[in-house]
Amino acid sequence: MTGLSLTLLKATALEIAILAGHLLLYPSGITQERRRPATPAPDPQSASRLPAAARPPVVLLHGFIDNRSVFVLLRRTLARHGGQRVESLNYSPLTCDIRTAAALLGRHIEEICERTGSERVDVVGHSLGGLIARYYVQRLGGDRRVRTLVTLGTPHSGTRVARLAGAHPIVRQMRPGSEVIEELAAPAPGCRTHFVSFWSDLDHVMDPPEAARVDHPDLSVRNVRVTGIGHLALPVHPAVASGIRQALDLAGQDRSQGGAGTAPRIEDVTVA
Repeated sequence: MTGLSLTLLKATALEIAILAGHLLLYPSGITQERRRPATPAPDPQSASRLPAAARPPVVLLHGFIDNRSVFVLLRRTLARHGGQRVESLNYSPLTCDIRTAAALLGRHIEEICERTGSERVDVVGHSLGGLIARYYVQRLGGDRRVRTLVTLGTPHSGTRVARLAGAHPIVRQMRPGSEVIEELAAPAPGCRTHFVSFWSDLDHVMDPPEAARVDHPDLSVRNVRVTGIGHLALPVHPAVASGIRQALDLAGQDRSQGGAGTAPRIEDVTVA
């Protein structure tokens, strides 16, 4: 058996194991999570005593026909190591338009900012969730609220796999050349959000796999290539979780070193 075949076999076995585990957890994430009590915003005098790199809340957004249970491990990692407030949003599988879901996300983020006293948030979106968040940032003025958008296996340029399951309207919007994909390819001058996209060479939901990269001349982007895992593993694998945590920690540094309009940075991450 060749090395490539063995890697593919391991990735497939991992995908099946993750799917089985997620099916068990799925019922626990059907309802919206309870909102934590509001934390008063710091007064100007105490603000000067806060850490220099005060971290905004993190919002997690799941993919198509999924719910917040997919982020059980990731949110635990972020809360434990980053000390950030982490919240998730469920949107209905009956949602038929990415634009509608993006508007819902916007209202949710405004509520978080009002409740926590934060001016901005970070967002982590898996698959379709990343596309919804990107639409909010680019087309609905969400760059005012989103500091960093991390996407995991998101069809930024559309995926040809969507043609095989095109009965659902929101799936059709994920096809290459759809109106939504074309809107996101339009100019976005002055966008203030920093993008970090994790994409895998073994992600068979993305066709081609590079469709999960952000390629836009107006955006500040870091594309991170992951090898050895598939689509379902992206939000649960420890190495990816570590990469997400580092991306959020370095968000301010990334902005100062390479703002919007610079060539997208590409990194490789090997996952055993």
